[in-house]
Amino acid sequence: QVQLVESGGGLVQAGGVLRLSCAASGSTFGINTMAWYRQAPGKQRELVASISRRVFTNYANSVKGRFTITRDSAKNTVYLQMNSLKPEDTAVYSCKADTFSGMDYWGKGTLVTVSS
Repeated sequence: QVQLVESGGGLVQAGGVLRLSCAASGSTFGINTMAWYRQAPGKQRELVASISRRVFTNYANSVKGRFTITRDSAKNTVYLQMNSLKPEDTAVYSCKADTFSGMDYWGKGTLVTVSS
């Protein structure tokens, strides 16, 4: 089993920055890709960024150049550095981990609100 706990969300003005963290515990040795998703009010959940075991990254076009996904040396924590935030970035951001055994795990999410 893998447990994921997100943190770092909050209220920020347009143009500001936030860094989200996702701490993984449990059977972390089996994790392949970790990703950040977001769901804005009244909209579908979308993939924001992902990072693989071999540190290949992928970004949604809407955040390319503004957001950066990283993971620590132990591969137990993934971060999402969010710069130049826009009101349209407002959403609940959730962390997902998939394992080599084919299972997906989700955190409960953290709310990001961008004003102006």
